[in-house]
Amino acid sequence: MLLVKKFGGTSVADAECIRRVAQRVREDADAGHSIVVVVSAMGKTTDRLISLAQEVNGDPHDREYDQLLSTGEQITISLLAMALHALGVEAVSMTGPQAGIKTDDSHTKAKITAIEPERVQENLNDGKVVIVAGFQGLNPSSDVATLGRGGSDLTAVAMAAALKAERCQIFTDVDGVYTADPRVVGPARKQTMVSFDEMLELASMGAKVLQSRSVEFAKKYGVELEVLSSFEHKPGTLVKEVSDMEDVLVRGVAADKNQAKVTLRGVKDTPGIAARIFTAVAQAGVNVDVIVQNVSDHGETDISFTVPREDIKRVRELLTAMSELELREIQYDDSIAKVSLVGVGMRSHTGVASEMFKALSENQINIQMISTSEIRVSVVINEGLADTACRALHTAFGLDAEPTAS
Repeated sequence: MLLVKKFGGTSVADAECIRRVAQRVREDADAGHSIVVVVSAMGKTTDRLISLAQEVNGDPHDREYDQLLSTGEQITISLLAMALHALGVEAVSMTGPQAGIKTDDSHTKAKITAIEPERVQENLNDGKVVIVAGFQGLNPSSDVATLGRGGSDLTAVAMAAALKAERCQIFTDVDGVYTADPRVVGPARKQTMVSFDEMLELASMGAKVLQSRSVEFAKKYGVELEVLSSFEHKPGTLVKEVSDMEDVLVRGVAADKNQAKVTLRGVKDTPGIAARIFTAVAQAGVNVDVIVQNVSDHGETDISFTVPREDIKRVRELLTAMSELELREIQYDDSIAKVSLVGVGMRSHTGVASEMFKALSENQINIQMISTSEIRVSVVINEGLADTACRALHTAFGLDAEPTAS
């Protein structure tokens, strides 16, 4: 059986952790499995590299930024290979480009365009464990390009798809996917199974267990995922295509505190204005989430939208340069959070939004914006109330009780 195993930063935080990972990999290798291991940078390495870049240059060039950040994973792959060698396991480390991962020409948020895994397969055929640096690939200019935060998850899923692995296992500091963040909501419970659609919504809405792009990729290519603890040998959570889960009304609660709100006041209410604004934002590589436009008043309207907090500087510069819009005022608020309820049962049940709004009202939480999908209801609220909102909703929808059988 071919397994792809991904270990995050906390799982390889120091030499002891790396030796623990090596022992775990050895156990599976001794059991006869072929193994590809994808690893992140050790602990807070990426954060330290980002801090160093900011000390040297407050606005670093994207190419050089990727050159720097990609080194974190390269340290981990070499150390893990050495740890496996010490255990008598044949292993070889590869950077993303060496493993055949190709990306588009973007930097810092590159997308995988192809994987040419011949070199990886050759080493697997020779009985070696292959260790691949996550988070990186080679762009059309033959430069290293990184895949954005959480990109090692995407590397693992893409590699599993390319190699047709039986399963992609994501090892992290939690032992599965919970009904809410257990560090915030004490009664949060581990799920035995979550559908791709639910996991995609949860990841997109702030659940930090899996990167949303990796879940999207897994759904597209049918890669079954398993979320497991790096520190305990116990069952985790399966993420897969499931068709009979509509009895579960709400699967989980998620909060995304990495959000900012932009409000454009005095926008001319004429055809094409919104298209010009959001086309420019999209071309700048910024993802817009919730959008609200007020009723027109005397030929003008107000438009509010949310973006990732790290992109607010880029949006500010962009909108300032678009003087032809003749906006009356632009307001920025980086003290918001997005709280979401997710569950495939919402497709066939009514009243979720009203119950959600009632629970928030009872806790004196004001709603600034609302967004919905077929299996999700999201609200934008004050960031300081996000944890209270998660706890209130977790209780209101019965998630404190024993999990429903999947």
